[in-house]
Amino acid sequence: EVRLVESGGGLVQPGGALRLSCAASGFNLSASAMSWVRQAPGKGLERVSVINRAGSTWLSDSVKGRFIISRDNAKNTLYLQMNSLKPADTAVYYCVLLATSLRGQGTQVTVSS
Repeated sequence: EVRLVESGGGLVQPGGALRLSCAASGFNLSASAMSWVRQAPGKGLERVSVINRAGSTWLSDSVKGRFIISRDNAKNTLYLQMNSLKPADTAVYYCVLLATSLRGQGTQVTVSS
């Protein structure tokens, strides 16, 4: 069974940092293009980062210079390091297997003082 489980969200003050994890099972993460998307309250899904099979990455302008997407092939886990967090980053974050659009249950990130 293909499965994605996100973790690492929480409440953080503006300027703080969090690292999100996405544990993948049922497929080889290193051979798959993956994405992090987020959904802020009352808004649609926004793609924030992508990593392809070759390891090349893309970041949206809204997070460029602050977020880093990476993966640990040995652990079959995707990460999103989020630095210099802003209240506008508050959202539920999901990892997505792009080939199937499968996503996990999401993890809540709240940036507030």
